[in-house]
Amino acid sequence: MRYTTLGNSGIEVSVIALGCWPFGGKFAWGEQDDADSIATVHAALDAGINFFDTAEGYDSGKSEEVLGAGLRGRRHEAVIATKLIGDSLHPAAMPAACERSLRLLQTDYIDLYQIHWPNHDIPLADSIAGLQRLQEQGKVRAIGVSNFGPLDLSEAVAAGQIVSNQVNFSLLWRVIEREIKPLCEELDVGILCYSSLAQGLLTGRYANVEEVPDYLKRTRWYSSALPDTKHEEDGCEAEIFAALPQIRAIADSLNTTMACLSMAWLLQQTGVTSILVGARKPEEVSWNLPALDLTLDEATLEQLAQITEPVKEKLGDNADMWFSESRMR
Repeated sequence: MRYTTLGNSGIEVSVIALGCWPFGGKFAWGEQDDADSIATVHAALDAGINFFDTAEGYDSGKSEEVLGAGLRGRRHEAVIATKLIGDSLHPAAMPAACERSLRLLQTDYIDLYQIHWPNHDIPLADSIAGLQRLQEQGKVRAIGVSNFGPLDLSEAVAAGQIVSNQVNFSLLWRVIEREIKPLCEELDVGILCYSSLAQGLLTGRYANVEEVPDYLKRTRWYSSALPDTKHEEDGCEAEIFAALPQIRAIADSLNTTMACLSMAWLLQQTGVTSILVGARKPEEVSWNLPALDLTLDEATLEQLAQITEPVKEKLGDNADMWFSESRMR
């Protein structure tokens, strides 16, 4: 495993982090056995992964609860990141939200406490001040944000020490390269990447859009004509399924998988601190580790960028994965 520093916090984290949303089960994930989740946490720790990301909003705290059970007796080996959202961002509500997360996680401190999404009904400076009070009390080590665009990120950094911005970033979602990524680098805010395998597209699992499960086809990658979408766009299905065979060909030429190739590309992008991967069973943790040993030359990095440029162009400047009117200002 490789490690890096989380922004300017001094906290050392693994460059691969375990995203724990699936531990909550339900929603898009279906039923998840708690014993499998706990065993997955142990497998991650044994592989050197020390960074775990969850949120109060993942099945109403279920993900936090299962992660806490998985880290029982091994809390000292882990860096826990969790998030608060909505009304919890009001300074008056924040202490109770924090205490609830601490209880579920079975810990007396949170390493990285993140604002999950901006709440523009609550002054951001007030939310940051509330987080700083928790930090002063020793309940939080570092403060981060998630899904913050340039204006909100600049405001957050002006209000306090922000060490990270967790955003969607992958070969098939490069929107942040336009504004968000350069600003994170300028402000020394580490980038934490979610959907690093584009919800399975970059594993090569799906040969065409019909094979993608309906619950995944709500994003701006897909046509608004599909059920449950919240945007009004044509999507970029043609561009995606034109790019995927080309990515596979490069992976084959390097004797690796599409997933490892895609993760290796992401790990070599400037400003990236850690990439989140999902695993629901212990054996799935090991699937991601070969990416650590794959170093791509400049020609390959550029080739992958060229292949996925049509997807980037089709998505435009909006970094919001689900809505045409971006919530990320």
